[in-house]
Amino acid sequence: MLGATLGVTDYLARVAEAIAGLDAGQIEKLSALIEDRWRSGRFVFVAGNGGSGANASHLCEDLAKCTLRDFKSQKRLKVLSLTDNTPWITAVANDLSYQDVFAEQLRNLGSEGDLLIAISGSGNSPNVLRAVEWANENGVETVGVTGFGGGRLKSLARHNVHVGFDDMGVVESVHLTFFHWVIDDLYRRFGAAR
Repeated sequence: MLGATLGVTDYLARVAEAIAGLDAGQIEKLSALIEDRWRSGRFVFVAGNGGSGANASHLCEDLAKCTLRDFKSQKRLKVLSLTDNTPWITAVANDLSYQDVFAEQLRNLGSEGDLLIAISGSGNSPNVLRAVEWANENGVETVGVTGFGGGRLKSLARHNVHVGFDDMGVVESVHLTFFHWVIDDLYRRFGAAR
């Protein structure tokens, strides 16, 4: 917990350093992959645990609502956060295992051509990895959103947006920062396509 050892100015400087280290091309690719699903009418699924789960829910809400200019007639993006179906998650965790909570939802809902955005600060969350494995085997495009060294997710997902920083709070904050740019970019892209 970097903030436990740094004052606010130094902490924010480290956050800025993490943002400056991002690969803009990876972020632009994420936006383009989402736009492709919007154009083709395919689903975008988002998954993560803990703070990354909260970011998955936040990203999902923003993708569904904040990309719209016209709520009555604009084509909608089909998007679902796999972190938000609590009864399903607890049933699968109880009856199978917590490692299966996202992959089992994809078995019900996912189809070839869809997109899975898998968020894991460590890159090693077993349930996220299992979902990516299922997606890769079933024609669902995968994007890993990682931090620290990237873990297994960085190489398992077909695409990756990586925050090379060793503090979970900073990693999760930076993920949410570039997610907001993606939302704005998709707002522009969807509006231009009308």
